[in-house]
Amino acid sequence: MSLDQLDAQGRLRHLLTLEGLPRQTLLRLLDRAEALRPHAFGGTALRGALAGTALCTLFFEPSTRTRSSFWLAAQRLGADVLNFDASTSSTSKGETAADTLRNLEAMGVRGFVVRHREDGAVAALATAAAPGTVLVNAGDGRSAHPTQGLLDMLTLRQAKGADFARLKVLIVGDVKHSRVARSDLHALRTLGAGEIRVCGPRTLLPEDPATLAGCTVGHDLDAALEGVDAVMMLRLQRERMQEGLVASLEEYHRDYGLTAARLRRAAPDAVVLHPGPMNRGVEITDEVADGPQSRILQQVGNGVAVRMAVLEALLAA
Repeated sequence: MSLDQLDAQGRLRHLLTLEGLPRQTLLRLLDRAEALRPHAFGGTALRGALAGTALCTLFFEPSTRTRSSFWLAAQRLGADVLNFDASTSSTSKGETAADTLRNLEAMGVRGFVVRHREDGAVAALATAAAPGTVLVNAGDGRSAHPTQGLLDMLTLRQAKGADFARLKVLIVGDVKHSRVARSDLHALRTLGAGEIRVCGPRTLLPEDPATLAGCTVGHDLDAALEGVDAVMMLRLQRERMQEGLVASLEEYHRDYGLTAARLRRAAPDAVVLHPGPMNRGVEITDEVADGPQSRILQQVGNGVAVRMAVLEALLAA
């Protein structure tokens, strides 16, 4: 899939996944996002970058952070933004996603930021799109959430420096259902993270061994936390799982919830990330989420800069 994202000159045509994305492409996006951070929180200096370009946020699933930050990113770059709500559109009358995309293309929309509940749905739309139309995957099924992976890497880099080879990174929780975890794993491997640990109950880890290739996998959170530089907590995705994968929320928190006492097993300067929305008291306590080692709100802020960098790379002349 990564080859379909690049043109003959190696430039991005779409952003569908971080899997297989060249290291230099990933680094360029991170560098540009860092440079764009001052513009992400206000100002009009870059409003000419995408002036006259129509962009649609085509969301078939609910979203707060991702949709809002893409909208802000596009606004900062001067794009005309059309927000699409599947629940009030013709998709509720049976129109296919591909027909929805073609109709919007016919109105002059050039870029689409798409979230969909089905794996591979965004790549399928990229195949159906007209030449020159660009697509960004804002999360599809359990497969990928590339801009979340990028903003997580940017947050890690800001906290720990550019040399990922020195880092021990732990991902905790519901990896089985998490598109965020998959994008983070793709990015961490590409950036050469020194050690990647994954911890969770057996029922919430993927059966496909390729997903966890190169990772140290365990089920004891206390042991997994020892000496790590970063802890990436995942939301327990109850809406995507069958009943019975966890005995109870109380037992999950007992075994896999990140508390301040548990966090002391990590390196003293370890940072904590979470893609949100958080289930407070389930995967993370208030004391950790709001504590000095948390970088969760920094992640949210970085989302605007990262999405500006992606939209600029794909749509700017």
